[in-house]
Amino acid sequence: MQECIIIASADKNWGIGYQNSLLARIPEDMKNVSGKTKGNVIVMGRKTLESFPGGKPLPDRVNIVLTTNTNFKADGAIIVHSIEELMDELKKYDKHIYVFGGESVYRQLLPYCRKAYITRFNKKFLADSHLPCFDELEGWKLVNKGEWQISKKGIEYRFDEYIRE
Repeated sequence: MQECIIIASADKNWGIGYQNSLLARIPEDMKNVSGKTKGNVIVMGRKTLESFPGGKPLPDRVNIVLTTNTNFKADGAIIVHSIEELMDELKKYDKHIYVFGGESVYRQLLPYCRKAYITRFNKKFLADSHLPCFDELEGWKLVNKGEWQISKKGIEYRFDEYIRE
């Protein structure tokens, strides 16, 4: 199986979401994520898919939803119900595989990932879902620390890249 790549945005406390929404939607991050993931595979949980505009899969990507809800259906998405089923499905693709969230999917798939693209916000938000702190994760190393920039929405952010050695 190909290795997975985590892609996420996180605040100073590694918060990633609140009440099933991103902490901040900044155009620069959306463009960055779209540029990396278009033409590839994204893996997410049911609630992440439901948080997308209209609850619809993202275009120009293979959308795979990992959920324990056996009744869940989504037009345009492939639904799997276990890590084993997901791994079997991923064998079909010769593309990059991005782990798209939310918290439980990130944590379940972390052992299968060797790279993480994290958009860091230089701010603390109210959050109810979090990533593990990659700076303290054993075996993970920050290999590309982006420069702080100000988004059109006035939020300071940078693009960081981690690898697992």
